[in-house]
Amino acid sequence: MQTLQMMKERWLKAIEASNDLSLLEQARIAAFGKQGEVTQEMKNLGTLAPEERKERGAALNQLRDDLMAAMETKRTQLKAQELLQRLASESLDVSLPVRPELKGTVHPLSQALFEMTEIFKSMGFSVAEGPHIEEDYYNFDALNIPAEHPARQEHDTFYMPSGKEGVKKVLRTHTSPVQIRTMLAQNPPLRIIAPGRVFRSDYDQTHTPTFHQVEGLMIGEGIHMGHLKHCMTEFFRRMFNLPNLPVRFRPSYFPFTEPSAEVDIGFSRSGENLVLGQGDDWLEILGCGMVHPDVLENCHIDPARFQGFAFGMGVERVAMLKYGILDLRSFYEADTRWLHRYGFSITEGLTGGGER
Repeated sequence: MQTLQMMKERWLKAIEASNDLSLLEQARIAAFGKQGEVTQEMKNLGTLAPEERKERGAALNQLRDDLMAAMETKRTQLKAQELLQRLASESLDVSLPVRPELKGTVHPLSQALFEMTEIFKSMGFSVAEGPHIEEDYYNFDALNIPAEHPARQEHDTFYMPSGKEGVKKVLRTHTSPVQIRTMLAQNPPLRIIAPGRVFRSDYDQTHTPTFHQVEGLMIGEGIHMGHLKHCMTEFFRRMFNLPNLPVRFRPSYFPFTEPSAEVDIGFSRSGENLVLGQGDDWLEILGCGMVHPDVLENCHIDPARFQGFAFGMGVERVAMLKYGILDLRSFYEADTRWLHRYGFSITEGLTGGGER
């Protein structure tokens, strides 16, 4: 018993001498680890006579409890000291000026898309979406685009490997497949816009391999060209905040509409800048028309009963005109200086500001 008392005093001194948590942990392992001194004493109990084993076992249990309690007390003290040291060394000088931080901005594309969507939603349109990787049928065939059309050539369209079923797939060249999928899934009347990213094999100051479109579709009974003209005129005058913006419709041709038209808006030049709503020049802004009867039939809609119109425009083009951006490629270069020049804060942007 005298030996255990001496062992206890020695370990209590070692615990008290531990001036950091790592030393205290070393002491714990030396005492209670697999090869620790107290552990070995516990293992030796099996070699003693029953009466001696009982007496010494009780003493060892008491020794273990006392040492563990001392270690826990010391651990609490060391943690408190460590916290005080951290508080002293990591104190914050509240008198220092605030560190400057760059604020993020709303990208002009996001802002333009938000504004365009909000205007069409106020006209009763809902938003529809579809896949970026599209079947050749939805992207071309259902839209009455013939096999020999230039848009179906590999120099203009990104083709994907055919699937197991042999279905030819492409990176969609427009969001028109969303219109097809919507007409196949829902019955008229329909009034949707299809905003989203599209892909074409082209790259210069006014073209990029990926860009964004907003296409629209309205199908119902009694829909005519007058509805289309009013919708487009109202949209552009609200989008550019020009109540008297001149809007002109020119006859054109698209495989999926008949009759078809291209829409121009009036402008004039001031150096490199375009001034909308003034002058005698015209700028093409989108294509549109009445949905071709063959497209309606492809979507199982009776063209004798239902008619409608469709339109499509590039979001980048609208943003360039509204915000005075000269090069389409700058939208995708991730230049933070450009973003801070043309971007919008949350308060002035998506809440409805968006004006320059």
